[in-house]
Amino acid sequence: MPVAITPIVLTPQDALLVIDLQNDFCPSVAGRGGRLAVAGAHEIVPSINALARRFDHVILTQDWHPTRHISFASAHPGSEPFQTIAVPYGAQTLWPDHCLQDSEGAAFHPALDVPHVELILRKGFRQDIDSYSAFLENDHETPTGLAGYLRERGFHRLFLCGLAYDFCVRFSAIDGKQLGFETLVIEDATRAVALPGSVDATHAALTASHVPRIDTATILAA
Repeated sequence: MPVAITPIVLTPQDALLVIDLQNDFCPSVAGRGGRLAVAGAHEIVPSINALARRFDHVILTQDWHPTRHISFASAHPGSEPFQTIAVPYGAQTLWPDHCLQDSEGAAFHPALDVPHVELILRKGFRQDIDSYSAFLENDHETPTGLAGYLRERGFHRLFLCGLAYDFCVRFSAIDGKQLGFETLVIEDATRAVALPGSVDATHAALTASHVPRIDTATILAA
């Protein structure tokens, strides 16, 4: 017997946060792979479009890195992508150069269709600090300004989807919760980088922070 779905009824105080659905994180756009392609990333675009049509309020985040950003392996001679190094604010995973400011790789996936998006929040634009979270830089202190925007607009509940589940979605959801918002992750509308142990660690971190993981069906069925 199919499992009954309890629909979530949306309210005007709800917002959908679409995290970093950008070309460089997708396996194939215009015939080329992204610089930091996440397996299956393109598969979630139709679901996110469908979800966005259910929300009155949608916010996009966009990685927006300068050249020689601190998170790039190329900025650290002798280092390799996916290696972890120590930087002034703590541990930093190094990545291939990606989402360079004003590049095609930094653009949103061309199939993303959210004409009523109300805010595009760019992050990771400071040379010497990375920013996984939509709320705080990776020092866990420097704000992006998103929390103030959401409070001023009167939003209370946030639904997160996008890329990548085990990094930017994870940290955005946990920071949002700690800053006083009810946050939920729409897990089947995300994909993970899936470094060793990163998905299991994300499951555990979300559970410890009391951030529910839900499916698109709980929203689309309403």
